[in-house]
This record gives sequence, structure tokens and C-alpha cells, in this order.
Amino acid sequence: MALARARRADRRIDYWPGFVDALSTLLLTFMFLLSVFVLAQFLLSREISGKDEVLNRLNSQINELTQLLALEKSNTQDAQDSLANLQASLSAAEAEKSRLEQLLAKGAGAGEAANARADALSGELDTEKQISQRALSQVEILNQQIAALRKQIAALEDALQVSEEKDKESNTKIADLGRRLNVALAQRVQELNRYRSDFFGRLREILSDRENIRIVGDRFVFQSEVLFPTGSDQINDAGQVEMKKLAGAIIELQKEIPPEINWVLRVDGHTDNIPLSGTGRYKDNWELSTARATSVVKFLIANGVPPERLVAAGFGEFQPLDPADTDEARSKNRRIELKLTER
Repeated sequence: MALARARRADRRIDYWPGFVDALSTLLLTFMFLLSVFVLAQFLLSREISGKDEVLNRLNSQINELTQLLALEKSNTQDAQDSLANLQASLSAAEAEKSRLEQLLAKGAGAGEAANARADALSGELDTEKQISQRALSQVEILNQQIAALRKQIAALEDALQVSEEKDKESNTKIADLGRRLNVALAQRVQELNRYRSDFFGRLREILSDRENIRIVGDRFVFQSEVLFPTGSDQINDAGQVEMKKLAGAIIELQKEIPPEINWVLRVDGHTDNIPLSGTGRYKDNWELSTARATSVVKFLIANGVPPERLVAAGFGEFQPLDPADTDEARSKNRRIELKLTER
């Protein structure tokens, strides 16, 4: 009977090395799949970095999935610890088995104790088997979760590809619109330059090319003495004659400029660098230059020029034509400038 029990104990223990090998292989397979998943997640995170709102949502989902994976990794580590304990127990059981076999060989009296020990070991192995079964269940759950994660990653990749295609189409449309806009703007600038040249030519004709009325760059310049008394913003009689000619030229030009060109005539007031006394109407040259430009604009409006085509600005003494500290330079700097430009 003792020999029969020993044989039964032998038959119970012999298949465990194979079972442990299977568990080890399953665990290695799981670790390989987990490594592949981590590598896939890394490549995916590099692929989808740099995107705007869509990518932020994707990154948020991936972060949630990463947290879930980290939790499952912790569970996997517990399972690995359990498997390690099982392996240690199995090793101890095998050592005990060898010792019991030696005792059985020495005498039948020791066989009863060995059988009792073997029964105890069988009970322990049954317990360890249950623990191993739970570990296998956890591994199966992890595999299911990894499959679900793969599906979510595939969906994210599809969404990213659609987003990239839309971005390419949008960039193409934007580039085409930019080219069209640049061409249209260049055409408008060329047209406005042509009308500006015609306008300056007409002004030169109607104003008799006077020495104190001249063209500087893209501006038509009146010396302040032509229009205003010293320190005043009231246009004198001679200046009113010149401004009426200017108003007529603007009205005639308006008829020729196409309505789609949104043009304005900017009137800029400038003074010299001599401070005002402070006892007059204006405190400084800023106020005087602005008041003179405004007076010209109001006079042109009173003579038929549409107000939406006029702009007044004052620059004081801070935009001189000649920075020299001489009477001649200061005379040049006291001026009213007219510039035909696009709004």
C-alpha cells in the first residue's frame, strides 16, 4: 500500500515541470506582446505629435490608455511574483521528493512519514495550482485588454490619416488663395500708381509748377507759407485759390478710378522745430500740424470732395525733410503733404 501511494504521488508531481514551462512560455509571450505594444505606442506618439486640436484629443486618449496599461502592468507584476513563488515551491517540492525517495529506499518504516509528507506537499501543490489558475485568468484578461487597445490605436491612426489629408487639402487651397490675393493686390497697386502719376501730372499743370509747390517721392508738397499765416491754421486767400484747384483735380480723378479701388487722399501736416510761445491758440507743434491738416481736409470737403476719400494727420516737427538747423531747412519742413494711397 505504501508503494502504491508513492506511485500515486509520483504521478501527481511528474507533469508539473511541463506545466511550469508552459507558464513561462506564456509569460514570455505576454512580455513580448507587451513590448510590441509599448514600441507601437511610442511610434504612434511620434507620428501624431505636432498636430493641433485633433492631436490633443488623441494624445489625451492615449494617456488614458497608457494609465490603464500601467495598471495592468502592475497586475501582471503581481502575477509574475505569484509564478515565481510557484516555481520556488515546485523546486522545494522536487527536493523534498528526492529526499523522500531516499528515505523510502532505506526502509519501509520511513515510508509512512514520507507518504504523509507527500500528501501534505500534494495539498500545497493543489493550492499553488489554484493560484496559478488565477494568474492565467489575469493573463487572459490582459490579452483581451491589449487587443482592445490595438483596436483603439488603429482607430486613432485612421483618424490621424484623415486629418492629415484634410490639412493637405486646406494648405493647397490657402496657397492658391494667397497667390490669387497677391496677384490682385499687385494689380491694384499698379492701377493706383498709374492714377497717382496722372493725379500728380494734373496738379503740376493746374498749379503752374510753382517753386513752393513740388513733388517729393510719392507725395505732393505745399509749403505752409503758401496756405497759412505764421502760427495759424486758417487758409489764406492765395491758399484757398490753390486748394480749389486741388479739389477740382480730385473730383475729376475720382470719376476715373474704378470703384473697387478703395483709395484715399492723405493730408499730412508738418511744422519746423521752433517751439510755440504757448500764448497762442495751440500749445505745441503737434496741435498746430494736426489743425492745419484738418483745415485742408474741411476746405476740400466744402468744395465737393467726398469726406470718405480724405484723411488728416499731424506729425509736428518729427518728420523733417531736412534735419539741418538752418532757416532754409526749417522752411522746407513747414509743409502740407498730399499722398494718394489705398485705404
